[in-house]
Formats: sequence, structure tokens, C-alpha cells
Amino acid sequence: MFSQPDLIALGVTLKLAFITTLILLVLGTPFAWWLARTQWRFKYLIEAVVALPLVLPPTVLGFYLLVTLGPNGPVGGLMEAMGGRSLAFTFTGLVIGSVIYSMPFVVQPLQNAFSAIGQRPLEVAATLRASPMDRFFSVAIPLARQGFFTAAVLGFAHTLGEFGVVLMIGGNIPGETQVVSIAIYDHVESLEYVHAHWLSGGLLLMSFLMLIVVYALNRRFRVVHL
Repeated sequence: MFSQPDLIALGVTLKLAFITTLILLVLGTPFAWWLARTQWRFKYLIEAVVALPLVLPPTVLGFYLLVTLGPNGPVGGLMEAMGGRSLAFTFTGLVIGSVIYSMPFVVQPLQNAFSAIGQRPLEVAATLRASPMDRFFSVAIPLARQGFFTAAVLGFAHTLGEFGVVLMIGGNIPGETQVVSIAIYDHVESLEYVHAHWLSGGLLLMSFLMLIVVYALNRRFRVVHL
């Protein structure tokens, strides 16, 4: 069964996934809307940056985040100069790393959902004297609700399984930065395969159920709109 340290690591993981997903939805929604609507010729450069975590090794991203947020980095050094502490090996640092690493899993589904709306619903709303803000909140967001659900589930599930980034930037501090994936690694290193099985099986089941819900709702949404 789950030990007390394992339950604590699970709590840190769920907290990290929830906060990361919430931040990505808040910041990623206007960003995805801009990507879906802009006619800027160099938009593909921004899209490439967003998609970079999909192909970049997690340890590489984690290393550069560690350098940036560490005491000798630009952000960490500024924090210490202002009387604070560097963000490396803190939960806040984990959140920053998770937001960057999971960004494509939230922004891309939202961008695709906004692009699929098309121009006509927005043009109709404009003829009814709806302001751009009204068109965004009363037309675009309701029509993109499937994309919001997919983005939230994928962002949450992806954060649950993070390893390289969180290990590099957060270390392995029990109760603060130790997440389930790192706890599994510790159990395997200690040849505690029973505990590793319980944690791995729990993550596997949780991720599988979330994907089932996403595919089932996407299928239902398509059937309704046929």
C-alpha cells in the first residue's frame, strides 16, 4: 500500500498539477486566441517556441531553468538582491518549470478550438453590435468549450508524469518538491518494487481514465454536431 511519504508526494503532485493547469488556462487562453486570430507573417516562430517542450529533452529544459532561477542566474540573482531567495529547489520553481513544460498541451488544443470556430459566428455577433470583448466571452469561449476541457485534462495529466524537469529544478525534497515520479525512481533505486508498483499503477490508472473521458466526450461532441 501507499506509505506516508508516498501520500505526501502524491499530494504535492496533485497540487502542482492543479496550480499548473489553472495558470496555463488563464494565461494560455488569450495567448491561444491571439495565435488563432493573428495574421502576423512570423507567427510560426512563436508556435515553434510553444511546441519546443514537445521535442526538447526534459533535462535540457530543466537545466536551463535551474541556471535561470538559481542564485547565480538572472532571475534567482534578482530575487536574492531584492531580499528574497532563488526559486531553484522550491515549489514555486516547480510551478514555473511545469508551466513552461506543459504549455503546448494546453495552448495547442485551445488554439485549434478557436481556429475551428471560423469567422462567421464572430461576424454575426459583430452585426448585433457585440464588442470584441463580448464576442470573445459570449461566442468564442462557449464554442471552444471542448478545447478547454481537452486542454485542462491534457495539461493536468502531463504534469502528473513530469520527471526530468522537476528533478532538475526542484531536486528531491520530501514534502516540498518530491513528486510521485521522483518517489517511484527512489523506490526502484532502493529495490522497493512493491511501493514502486503501487505508485506507478496509480498514475497509470489515473492517466488512462482521464484520456478515456477526453476521447469519450470528444466523440459525444462530434455526434451532437453531426
